[in-house]
Amino acid sequence: MINARLFRSPSTNLLPNRSVFIGCALRSLTLLLATICSAGCATVSERPVLVEPTVPKAESEKAQVAQQLPTFKRYKRKIAITRFTNESNYGRALMTDQDYDQVGKQASDMLAAKLVKSGKFMVFERDQKFLNEQQLSGDGSLIGVDVAVVGSVTEFGRSITGKSAWLSGTKVQAARAKVDARVVDLKTGQAFFSASGTGEATTESGEVAGFGSRADYDATLNDRAISAAISDLVDKLVSTLEERPWKTDVLEVQGNNVFISGGGRQGLKTGDVLQVLERGQMVKSAQTGFVINLPPKKVAQVRVVSFFGENENDEGSICELVSGSVSLGKNIYVEEVR
Repeated sequence: MINARLFRSPSTNLLPNRSVFIGCALRSLTLLLATICSAGCATVSERPVLVEPTVPKAESEKAQVAQQLPTFKRYKRKIAITRFTNESNYGRALMTDQDYDQVGKQASDMLAAKLVKSGKFMVFERDQKFLNEQQLSGDGSLIGVDVAVVGSVTEFGRSITGKSAWLSGTKVQAARAKVDARVVDLKTGQAFFSASGTGEATTESGEVAGFGSRADYDATLNDRAISAAISDLVDKLVSTLEERPWKTDVLEVQGNNVFISGGGRQGLKTGDVLQVLERGQMVKSAQTGFVINLPPKKVAQVRVVSFFGENENDEGSICELVSGSVSLGKNIYVEEVR
């Protein structure tokens, strides 16, 4: 009897190996599909949380201190430019009349323009003659004006320098100006602040082998030097005057209504609260001989309710009494609350 196992075809012997191969392939495919499904299901469902950068402790403390600092209104000061002259040797022959000269008038105009442009002042120009004749009130001050500026151009000069070499050369023109000014309190007549401003302007030209620019006399250097000096002066004036509280006069008292000088053009708004002060007594120091004002005393608080007047010269505010009492007198004035 012939054994059938000895006569199996080669294809029959391969069947077990093919089954193993197919099984492995199915298991690999199943594992691949499971991996893909797992990756698809692993999507993050929560949105990412944005973490704000931490503020340094020093900056945080500064911000907290700034919030705690008291805030106060910025009211425009009324300031008059009464005199600005040329005291330098430059331009003496250019005087137009006995009262004004070109350099002094130019400096005065520049000062007025820069003060107005700052947005912190209402500027009134009064020459000394006009001031003496009709602008002084009974107590010796300009009506409605807080302070006056008196100044002059004290230094002005030009210089020309240059370098020359074979077939080349340069030429530099420079102008330098210095202005001095003092600020006078028109209530007391005391000059409480003085400052100086300096400015310089230059222009340069060069020439090589006959080619280039040749600079003639540049008259604009004068204007630019004076303008720079005035700008330097204005920066010092603004910082000093802002340190002084805004003040104004009491015009009339009618019951609970207090009429004061100054209104909306100076930055006042309805609802603003102001304090009424009584000037301290003036005493003379036995040691120095100077007259000194004792500290003022607060007598009342008022609130702005409306305005009157047609322009900055005659504008005023009607205030209602909030606390205390007000009696009209020369020693009474109104001041911003700081």
